[in-house]
Amino acid sequence: MADSGPRTSNANSRDGSSAATPSNTSTPEAPSPPPRSFSLIKPSELKSNKKQKRRVFRAFRSVFRSLPILAPSCKCSVSPGLQSDSHITNSGSRVTGTLFGYRKGKVTLSVQQTPMCLPSLVVELAMQTNVLQKELSAGMVRIALECEKRPGKDKVKLFDEPLWTMFCNGKKTGHGIKREATADDLNVMELLRAVSMGAGVLPGNSETEGIDGELAYIRADFDRVVGSKDSETLYMLSPDGNNGPELSIFMVRL
Repeated sequence: MADSGPRTSNANSRDGSSAATPSNTSTPEAPSPPPRSFSLIKPSELKSNKKQKRRVFRAFRSVFRSLPILAPSCKCSVSPGLQSDSHITNSGSRVTGTLFGYRKGKVTLSVQQTPMCLPSLVVELAMQTNVLQKELSAGMVRIALECEKRPGKDKVKLFDEPLWTMFCNGKKTGHGIKREATADDLNVMELLRAVSMGAGVLPGNSETEGIDGELAYIRADFDRVVGSKDSETLYMLSPDGNNGPELSIFMVRL
């Protein structure tokens, strides 16, 4: 005789395995904030853009040369003030240099091909920002960064040396350390993207730095003069072009 009572559902599935019952339900993790985006470009991308512009210029020049040359009927003398400045030569390539840091923190040196590029060199210098400001207000500043030569095939590019012995106006101040650009470094470069040269302060982290939370900076164009594979010099260019450099940075491998 069939059981007339209510049928209970079988706890096992058809394939013999027990049905999974949810246990402690965990709340989904909060999504992490999206990474900060920067508009700085790599120096290699800037070079490719320059090469493309050169190709366009060469194509235009070849077309221009195919046109007939027309000699002017009058001969006008050119004013000396309007003469070309092609005789002015540049002994090195021009780069953008930025020194920045909290007033009682160490100064960071950043070298970029242009203000729009990612830094090609970042060095934490062995000097406080307020000390460098005093030295610059007193007169010319000469910073020397020295490192030892590597034996045999272990040599690297001068900008890739990890550790430097630093001197400021002949006095040893400690060791400068090359490092990769941090998010804070890139944020400073992003804020100064439209600044070609100048000095000032940026809002910093007042929670950790207190009343000295403002971040001071000085930015200028530098002539990068390569003496050899073991020596380079960065000469700060003054805006008016008349006075000598206020700051020079010598990098030497001995």
